[in-house]
Amino acid sequence: MTGAEPTVAPPVPLLNAANVLTAVRLLLVPVFAATVVAAGGMIHTGWRTAACLIFAVASATDLVDGWIARRWGLITSLGKVADPIADKALTGAALVLLSWYDRLPWWVTAAILLRELGITGLRFWVIRHGVIAASRGGKLKTALQILAITWYLWPMPTAAAVVGPWIMAAAVVITVLTGFDYIAQALRLRHRTR
Repeated sequence: MTGAEPTVAPPVPLLNAANVLTAVRLLLVPVFAATVVAAGGMIHTGWRTAACLIFAVASATDLVDGWIARRWGLITSLGKVADPIADKALTGAALVLLSWYDRLPWWVTAAILLRELGITGLRFWVIRHGVIAASRGGKLKTALQILAITWYLWPMPTAAAVVGPWIMAAAVVITVLTGFDYIAQALRLRHRTR
């Protein structure tokens, strides 16, 4: 015997805390959307408050599921695919509904969604060459988007509501800039593996 046999880690079960939280986020998307619709064009403050709280809870599951997956080694192929889908579904639903009810210009929704879908597609395009990890800019982008959407959803007094477009403008700028950064990373990754 030449030494200790290498240990093989047991496979990570698909039904784990991180994946359950991702599933909860996906399930909250239609609940959130129905609550926004029930707000009657974003007029009924009680329903708007409920929609905002549902969005905030669903967004929080994104932070928690990633931390749990990394902390306890619960990263699965399903989680790698489902997590970004859940994120885009939640953010996309919020942006589309805000634009539908004339709270947010459609070009903002289009710019963010095109970037998000494009980068998600780009990640899948290069996945066999490696993983494009979320950068600090990407995390800042996510935080700004969540903050801006939450600001728009919450029934703010007029004096405070005017801050929302500034937060959203910052979110759009960071979203676009980080999009270019991810494209550069993907091209470098493919170039290195050729």
